Amino acid sequence: MLAVVRRAFKWLAMAAVSTMLAAMLGLWLEHRLPIELPQPTGSFVIGRTSATWGDLSAWIWYPAAVAAPPDDYLPDAVRAGWEHDRPALINFLTRDLSKVRAHSARDVAVSDEQPAYPVVILRGGGSGGAALNYSTLAEDLASHGYMVVGLDVTTTSNPELCAGRDDEEDCATRLMTPLIDGLGRALDHLHRLTTEDPRFSGRFDLTRVGIFGHSFGGAQAAQFCSQDARCKAGVNIDGRPFGSVIRTGIRVPFMFLLSDHGTPEDAVSRRILSQLDEIYARQPHDTRMRIAIRGAHHFTFSDDGALLKSALFRGGLRLFRVLGIDGRRQVQITSYAVRTFFDAHLKRAPGGPVVLTSPRFPEIVMLP
Repeated sequence: MLAVVRRAFKWLAMAAVSTMLAAMLGLWLEHRLPIELPQPTGSFVIGRTSATWGDLSAWIWYPAAVAAPPDDYLPDAVRAGWEHDRPALINFLTRDLSKVRAHSARDVAVSDEQPAYPVVILRGGGSGGAALNYSTLAEDLASHGYMVVGLDVTTTSNPELCAGRDDEEDCATRLMTPLIDGLGRALDHLHRLTTEDPRFSGRFDLTRVGIFGHSFGGAQAAQFCSQDARCKAGVNIDGRPFGSVIRTGIRVPFMFLLSDHGTPEDAVSRRILSQLDEIYARQPHDTRMRIAIRGAHHFTFSDDGALLKSALFRGGLRLFRVLGIDGRRQVQITSYAVRTFFDAHLKRAPGGPVVLTSPRFPEIVMLP
């Protein structure tokens, strides 16, 4: 009997080792495979350029005049920095960034199809930004006729450092203040760009400015639109609000796009929802919108979380119900929602509430 038990344990151990080796081999092979970002859905081909204004770095996606071979998803220096700063295991669980294919050509001419294009500022999660991590959303907007300015701000501050402190909200608001100032300065630089740079002469329509951001970037979008009259419409993608916006509200069209938080029971989540309610209650009825994507997760709105992390790893998370929707699908739904909202408020005359529900995207839930 003892010999039988030993043999059983031996076979189980061999099976476990074999399974682990097979998983490691699968992850290694997957890591080396090329991957393409979702195809933009608009009619314009896309150009991309960059600019540096002191502590501000901008990546600008725009409607291009002609099709050209796409640039690297990440410039070599950026890619090397990302890979250096992340743990080796995270790099292993992320697709090889040198093999990611985007759809933007470097420094091509702006399309003449329209005399000028509305401007949308993009802010990523965290305090630093990493706008290139949202290339899928930026490329889709640009393909529909927007000048998309992904803004990164040089800062060593991280809002996560405020978590759990007695003054957590005041701390995050203090960190956010110079970032909001950076958004205003970026618009000043765009004004100079459209008046002084022959490539972009008159092409930025700064009378039609929108802003959207994810996580802490979404909080910045809400605060900026509450205090700067240059913002004509904005979107907060699953970002906890901070700042005076909670008390003053937002007077321009603004959408809160949330992941699937279910029915939160902890005190922090309930407080965040009550703060969103406060802002929402102060918005004019015909300018406000609050939606959720059923099954969406906070960390899968970016390229990295939704597309570039190992599909095997994400599949395991879905198996254990940590993720409820395919990452590529979540980003595509987000692109549709953000684009539709901005189309209504930056391209067309005001005409009442925007309808985002669609048979194509039954995951979109309108929140009361």
